[in-house]
Amino acid sequence: MSNVIKIRKGYDIKLAGAAEQKFGATPSVSHYALIPDDFNGVIPKLEAREGDKVLAGDPVFYSKEDDRIKVCAPVSGEIAEVVRGEKRKILAIRILPDSDVQYRDFGTAKPGDLSREDVIERMLKSGVWASLQMRPYGRMANPDDSPKAIFISGMNSNPLAPDMNFVMSGQEKEFQAGLDALAKLTEGKIHLSLEAGVKSCPAFEGAQGVVKHQFDGPHPAGNVGTQIHHIDPINKGEVVWTMNPQDVVVLGRLFLEGKYRPERIVALTGSQVEAPQYYKLTSGASLKGVFEAGIKGDNNRYISGNVLTGRNAGKEGYLGYNDEQLTVIPEGDETEFLGWVLPGFGKFSLSRTFFSWLTPNKKYELNTNMHGEERAFVVTGQYERVFPFNIYPQQLIKAVMIKDIELMESLGIYEVTEEDFALCEVICTSKLPLQETMREGLDFMYKEMN
Repeated sequence: MSNVIKIRKGYDIKLAGAAEQKFGATPSVSHYALIPDDFNGVIPKLEAREGDKVLAGDPVFYSKEDDRIKVCAPVSGEIAEVVRGEKRKILAIRILPDSDVQYRDFGTAKPGDLSREDVIERMLKSGVWASLQMRPYGRMANPDDSPKAIFISGMNSNPLAPDMNFVMSGQEKEFQAGLDALAKLTEGKIHLSLEAGVKSCPAFEGAQGVVKHQFDGPHPAGNVGTQIHHIDPINKGEVVWTMNPQDVVVLGRLFLEGKYRPERIVALTGSQVEAPQYYKLTSGASLKGVFEAGIKGDNNRYISGNVLTGRNAGKEGYLGYNDEQLTVIPEGDETEFLGWVLPGFGKFSLSRTFFSWLTPNKKYELNTNMHGEERAFVVTGQYERVFPFNIYPQQLIKAVMIKDIELMESLGIYEVTEEDFALCEVICTSKLPLQETMREGLDFMYKEMN
């Protein structure tokens, strides 16, 4: 194990409602949905139509840009509805599941006995490829690229994040099989980052064929972008791929069982949850059964993901394709009497605006209120306090806003994605949508450079 990499810039937002390490009863799921917006950079072209019967692992849609990249059904059943929005944009493809899931058979195999091309073909056909992300640009990996390394973050430092050691317990065989498959995709190293000072689960501790690193410090120490920056930064022309540990398990199942089973352990968290705990769900599952009971109040925000980067799913929404956390917090659309005039002992603030700084270990019950509207973009130096990259975040955001390609390159846009600016967005005095701005900049750069 290498020396500990200490992250000093960042901030842990302490929220009430962390999940207890136990499992709730698996809820009944009436239907599933694939949401194309979960896949950055993919313009979907339907391969299955309304009324079609599909097996788990059958392609539902493919990427217009590259028809080899397919997104497959997480369960067997009938394509019930294709939900469209403005200009006939596909918003969701809903699936009515069979009572017993039937799987498309991809055949078992040992990754070590296959060529790189065979592993890639199997991943593409099964839909597992959709879980493999590339940097730069933070979008689905290109099968034609040769990454210099693959990164896996075995820790999650987001607010109320699931304990990855608990989540990965008992999945040693599948995780190792997934690592063996990933080893075929790069001539470089596979980097596995773990939390310093914490005993790793057997899946991480016994992982073979990887280089292990330890990270210590506040969020975003668990973000794979932070880890890449401190281990092997990305230069212009270089490509690295990333994958979540639970998706590595799904990849391992593909080779061990010959089935596409995108099942994952999900933490239900948040101050509005009466009994925060873990559930076993499948990607795209309807969340109505999870949210039906045990939620306080009626006016809540239901998030698939965490409070910093998650998607507003709604009470009857769906589990995001790669999400391993659900969060329920108050909506925060009520008028606050006197606002910032009060001393704010119970209010969160990174600065010392409120007296809550006197209780640094307090856990907050925060809502979605922005406490102000968008205003002039001023230089405050706040971003640098929570941005652990050797990059000037405010200057990079301004370069993105004016779409100056050379300036964006020189300021390090190839190293970041929108999630790396989530904390900056939280503390932004100007109330700017920094993650949205960065995503627009990354998409613009991709179009211009490819």
